[in-house]
Amino acid sequence: MTTKVRGTVLLAVAALTLAACSGAKVGDSSSGGGGGGKNCGDFNIAINPWVGYEADAAVVAYVAATDLGCNVTKKDLKEEVAWQGFGTGEVDVVLENWGHDDLKKKYIDNQKTAVRVGSTGNTGTIGWYVPPWMVEQYPDITDYKNLDKYAELFKTSESGNQGQLLDGDPSFVTNDAALVKNLGLNFKVVYAGSEAALIQSFRQAEKDRKPMLGYFYEPQWFLLEVRLKKVDLPPYKPGCDADAEKVACDYPPYDLDKIASKKFADAGGPAWDLVKNFKWTNDDQNLVAKYIAVDKMTPEDAAQKWVKDNRDKVDAWLNKSSS
Repeated sequence: MTTKVRGTVLLAVAALTLAACSGAKVGDSSSGGGGGGKNCGDFNIAINPWVGYEADAAVVAYVAATDLGCNVTKKDLKEEVAWQGFGTGEVDVVLENWGHDDLKKKYIDNQKTAVRVGSTGNTGTIGWYVPPWMVEQYPDITDYKNLDKYAELFKTSESGNQGQLLDGDPSFVTNDAALVKNLGLNFKVVYAGSEAALIQSFRQAEKDRKPMLGYFYEPQWFLLEVRLKKVDLPPYKPGCDADAEKVACDYPPYDLDKIASKKFADAGGPAWDLVKNFKWTNDDQNLVAKYIAVDKMTPEDAAQKWVKDNRDKVDAWLNKSSS
């Protein structure tokens, strides 16, 4: 999104993103802590580099460790690298997958090392956004056909004589370079390098009334802080993005889903049942992500707070009644 931050708050998410952007490979790991593993065994969760995913993983890891006694290990890996771990047994689950039909074909259909697990309950949106002040001053800017009229406003030292379209981490799901070319827009895609840097750029653009056009997505806690406005691209129709080089339509709506290793699924067990049953809302994810990114809580503390306040949902994942 991939699929794919903020003054002092920037430090909180930067710590998360730094690990994921440091070139980690399958085999690198950091212990998530908790649980003796007697009833559940080892449980390896891939962590992709955005805070919404970290929120998913924090809650699942906390429940697995405290309720099921799993020996949880979190592994900071970019999206495709995480999928490579299914075949080696080093990754049991990817908890938030944004589309990736190419990876599904490779690892599920062809190599048969992974399986589909079902929806997370989150609805994902990817697109181009501008800060709210720009829509107030330039009401027609949310129509992509008018972007070239304003291209001069978006020029930067990195984009040269073209307007800048700022993307995040290069590993995120993006069609932006093809879209700019195929829609005939006088823009150049420039990468901020991380989710944290992209968010900080949008924050500063709104604060300083600085022109900015950037890639962004939902669910995302930052939209509770700054109500970014989405640009209308040509409507998505099934198949319009089948050829990556010819894409000239908006991103599809994403029913975010979970992917697990076939070995992990075939073995069954408490952690597998938890992954199958894990389902929550965009609001749930945004709240936990806010605890981590804005309130500077550790992922474990953020998960503990959410679990305590939402015990009925957790008990449903565990197939038991609330006490």
